[in-house]
Amino acid sequence: MRLTIALYLVKASISLATPTSGGSETATVEIPFATILGSISNNVETFAGIPYAEPPTGSNRLRPPTRLTKSLGIFDATGTAAACPQFLASPDSTDFLQKILGSVANIPFVNNATDQSEDCLTITVARPEGTTADSRLPVLFWIYGGAFEIGWSSMYDGTNLINYGVNIGKPFIFVAVNYRIGGFGFLAGKEILKDGAANLGLLDQRMGLEWVADNIATFGGDPDKVTIWGESAGAISVLDHMVLYEGNNTYNGKSLFHGGIMDSGSITPTEPVDSQRAQDVYDIVVEAGGCRNASSTLDCLRGLEYEDYLNAACSPPGLLSYSGVALSYLPRPDGRILAKSPDVLVQQGKYAPVPFIIGDQEDEGTLFSLFQSNVSNSKDLVGYLKNVMFPRATEEQLTTLVSTYGSGISAVTKGSPFGSGMFNEVFPGFKQRAAVIGDILFTLARRTFLQLSSQLRPEVPSWSYLATYDKGTPILGTFHTSDIIQVFFGTYDNYAAHSVRTYYLNFLYFLDPNADLNGTYPTWPRWGKSKDLLSLAADKATVVKDDFRESSYEVIRKVGNVLRL
Repeated sequence: MRLTIALYLVKASISLATPTSGGSETATVEIPFATILGSISNNVETFAGIPYAEPPTGSNRLRPPTRLTKSLGIFDATGTAAACPQFLASPDSTDFLQKILGSVANIPFVNNATDQSEDCLTITVARPEGTTADSRLPVLFWIYGGAFEIGWSSMYDGTNLINYGVNIGKPFIFVAVNYRIGGFGFLAGKEILKDGAANLGLLDQRMGLEWVADNIATFGGDPDKVTIWGESAGAISVLDHMVLYEGNNTYNGKSLFHGGIMDSGSITPTEPVDSQRAQDVYDIVVEAGGCRNASSTLDCLRGLEYEDYLNAACSPPGLLSYSGVALSYLPRPDGRILAKSPDVLVQQGKYAPVPFIIGDQEDEGTLFSLFQSNVSNSKDLVGYLKNVMFPRATEEQLTTLVSTYGSGISAVTKGSPFGSGMFNEVFPGFKQRAAVIGDILFTLARRTFLQLSSQLRPEVPSWSYLATYDKGTPILGTFHTSDIIQVFFGTYDNYAAHSVRTYYLNFLYFLDPNADLNGTYPTWPRWGKSKDLLSLAADKATVVKDDFRESSYEVIRKVGNVLRL
């Protein structure tokens, strides 16, 4: 048995809770409108919390971001960037996690920022010490995850990654963008659609990319070599930027990015901004904010005091709850920014054809399946999927899908954590539910995107992986977000961390993870007709066929148009 969950996640929480520390020395960069002062620590220069947009406060709340054009003068970026307002986990869900899994509440979904501000639209830039304006280093643009409800730039210190790049001869610029989340960035409803206030978090990210195009050269980065990288909601965001404005990813005549990396997220089919399920969330927020009888409920929400609006925005179900996996807040089609559901845009070929890497953790669904203890058999699961997640699907369609995961004892042995036999069934129905939810939202959605893109744009290369490096973790297996601990922070200095980082930095430099391996790691085949997948264990990487749970995939593919959040 590997390390216990408690020890494993205590180490994770130490990494996640440690921001870039300020050094005694400072670095200086001149950009239009500002002189930026940064800190130097551990051979990395960090410029944290640089504003890229006007504060989205007061009358600017729930409005698209406005580009910052005023002078910042001498701007002190030696501290830590404040988080955008977080959709706090409920005390009940946090308490449940602590009781069941020890220190699991320290993972990103539950570990909430203490320094929060509605004035939060900032960029953090980190670079190897000594980088100059003529270095022209490739740029890794990081979009944090957290189900569009939780997350902030300063929880992801790029120092370890940057130093790894320097050590293998591939220095780069790391950029992390703060964007609005929850009810501040992804509130939907017919009032939002009419006002043009949809998908604000995506627009924040887009403006951050435009800021990079305008300013990163001054920091020593190459604006023509930007790769966007995200995990979970961040990975979904990467896909969304590929389909935003029907695939138009240009700014001032140039592409904002030329490659993408998606960890645990890709196509997420969604109902429109003015759909009933989106309207239900809006109405809950309006009611909680005391705005139900206002002549303009949206103006009323904009006029609330910050704490009052934060409390109202946090009133719908949160992620780690019984119905939270349906996501109260996420990007939705608005007819303009996100013209249609991402799956439809991809099917129509309306996406930016950039090379990409995409992959999943083996047990994506376990973390999200801990809060439905009353869903104990296949029939219950069908009802849960229909009533909570996919109301447009029929019971017959969902029954057919669930049946591909077995029943009774076979549902346990075939469930997630995969390959654990009769173990880890923390309560009846858990493993089957974890397998189904993980496949629909992540693992087999990934295969759908790969299949579509390889047929529509076979000349554009793509690579895919399945991570199994935490296979022995009790209850959760190689769970959703475990790659952050393993790869991003390198908490375990092992083969998995070194190999993935090397592949990613090769991709950053050459748009090919195999470009400079020198025999150190196996060649990673492109995903195409052969459907080759890289399986990443803690101590080795092997090539396998991406054909597991094929019967489940075929059902999802056939009924996918009704599996919308």
